[in-house]
Amino acid sequence: MRRRGSRNRGFTLIELIVSIAVISIAVTGVLGILSDVSVRSGQSLVQAQATQIASAYLNEVLSRPFADPDGTPIEPSRALFDDVADYNGLVNGGARDQFNNPIPGLTQFTVTVQVSTPPAGTLGAVPQPSMFLVTVSVTHPTGVLVVLNGYRTQHP
Repeated sequence: MRRRGSRNRGFTLIELIVSIAVISIAVTGVLGILSDVSVRSGQSLVQAQATQIASAYLNEVLSRPFADPDGTPIEPSRALFDDVADYNGLVNGGARDQFNNPIPGLTQFTVTVQVSTPPAGTLGAVPQPSMFLVTVSVTHPTGVLVVLNGYRTQHP
């Protein structure tokens, strides 16, 4: 015996189209969030690289003697820089090692070094002629900017 009123159950075409539209909207939202997260992750990497580059340059400059040991006011190349003042005005398109060789993978960064005499009293009792302020700026085309400062003093 067949039962009356029994029907085959399923989805209508309209129900199927509506469910596909709802799922598409949900997937689009999730992909948008993932895209935003990946962009931020990339900027964090660039920021960390710029900080490391600036730190390396600052450490290199501050490790040099305060006074020029050979009496040559400005050395002709970075590989020959022998005192802090030689670095003033250095601009490198792309990060470079201490011998001025380009570092692969870091060519999009621009590094600028400024060496100046800070105002008197900046470091308390240290006399103004006995100190330099070293400012290293590292920029990237994405807008990342890192600036590090350090002081180099002359030992009595």
